Amino acid sequence: MPRTSLTLRIAGGVAIAFGVLTVFSGGRTLLGSADMGAVVPFVLWFNTLAGLAYVVAGFSLWLGRRWAWPLSLAIFAATLLVFAAFGLHVAQGGAFEMRTVFAMTLRSTVWGWIALVARQAFSDR
Repeated sequence: MPRTSLTLRIAGGVAIAFGVLTVFSGGRTLLGSADMGAVVPFVLWFNTLAGLAYVVAGFSLWLGRRWAWPLSLAIFAATLLVFAAFGLHVAQGGAFEMRTVFAMTLRSTVWGWIALVARQAFSDR
């Protein structure tokens, strides 16, 4: 097994924590125990399911698995695509919460950083 850098472990830990919090928050909303206002269903479902992928990616980063890089990139790309679709929804006059804009910006930024860390870690090997 390759030696895992501290940065890769930090990225993995961030991904795992982010994933657990995402699944918890999304699950509460989907089950109706948390009222989040004007929820955009496809964003809520994507984020909740993506939270599971975050956990898998996080453990793969933590363990230094080479497939962590393409998985992290796929999560980042999918997040950007859903963010763009959300933007289209808003532009067409769809109801939304401003916190969704902030949350999707945060998700995009975090996964951009994680994908970059993974790329750098695995291109050096």
